[in-house]
Amino acid sequence: MGRQRWGDNALPPHIKRHSLERRTDIIPIYGYIRVSTKEQNEDRQLVALHELNIPEKNIYMDKQSGKDFDRPQYKRLVRRMKKDDLLYVKSIDRLGRNYGEILEQWRVLTKEKGIDIVVLDMPLLDTRRGKDLMGTFLSDIVLQVLSFVAENERVNIRQRQAEGIAAAKARGVRFGRPLGQLPENFHSAYQRWKAKKITGTVAAKECGMALSTFRYRAAIYEKAKLL
Repeated sequence: MGRQRWGDNALPPHIKRHSLERRTDIIPIYGYIRVSTKEQNEDRQLVALHELNIPEKNIYMDKQSGKDFDRPQYKRLVRRMKKDDLLYVKSIDRLGRNYGEILEQWRVLTKEKGIDIVVLDMPLLDTRRGKDLMGTFLSDIVLQVLSFVAENERVNIRQRQAEGIAAAKARGVRFGRPLGQLPENFHSAYQRWKAKKITGTVAAKECGMALSTFRYRAAIYEKAKLL
């Protein structure tokens, strides 16, 4: 009687379970989360990674801008991951927002370190699939488009912030540290300086200020008088 042979789809249940358990043990999975500021909420990304049963110790998070990859937790993650490990990110802009650096990091992770990456919001960006020439070509196109969109959004955010600050300043909103109290003799020194009875250097010295500070405070003082 010949030995019984099992096809790939006809393995006994106990062997299937054993195989899957070994595969989970052999391939560590990781997750990476990034939010731009400490005020932003990372819950949406955490929920997505927890649904994949990624161990808590394998989830790394930075609260930092995506303009570059100089981030402490990301660097720790890259140092820890080995060939054939699997990395999940919620979306490509959570990895970064710099077009050139996203492409470079993707190359380092997948080509140099041999790590697989899955972008949850874009199924085409799953390096476990389509490792043939056509699959690689399609994923490269998608990666370049999404990386461009991520950086473009960062540029737009910065532009909107700059426009918002300019509009606020035009309305008289002040930014930075609150101004300190003026010395008691400021008004007298200011009046004599405006009347050209003393120089700005002398006036600043009398007020215990640097010349640039005196001129700055004098400009604010003058505007306040006109209100």
